[in-house]
Amino acid sequence: MNNFEPKIIGFLCNWCSYAGADLAGVSRLQYPANLRVVRVMCSGRVDPTFVFKALDVGADGVLIAGCHPGDCHYSDGNYNTMRRYPLMLQVLEQMGVDKRRVRLEWVSAAEGPQFAKIVNEFTEQIRRLGPFKKGELAERGAKVG
Repeated sequence: MNNFEPKIIGFLCNWCSYAGADLAGVSRLQYPANLRVVRVMCSGRVDPTFVFKALDVGADGVLIAGCHPGDCHYSDGNYNTMRRYPLMLQVLEQMGVDKRRVRLEWVSAAEGPQFAKIVNEFTEQIRRLGPFKKGELAERGAKVG
């Protein structure tokens, strides 16, 4: 596992987190290139099956990032995410998936350094956990997508 480079899928809210990632890039902040960004209109639009599917088709980790609570462009989308996240972690644990493979963060458009820090930390965490076996969820009986 010495050369293991994790694949991380990042579901980023269009209004805050994606702009935070953009700011990190424009500011030339360094963070690993392991994150593959999926731009969503709101973190509340991230269905748990998206996370399950990402893990099942080869992602080693999934980052969900949205606006800070109270700042959602759609009023309560991130509150829905906040409520859904612990339930999703419970389902993953029941399927034998280490819940540290999925992370929820709040990043505003002005927090480029915070975004880079989160990606650095999460990449290192996934690197320590090792690769997630592609198709592992389906082997455990999960129907994903």
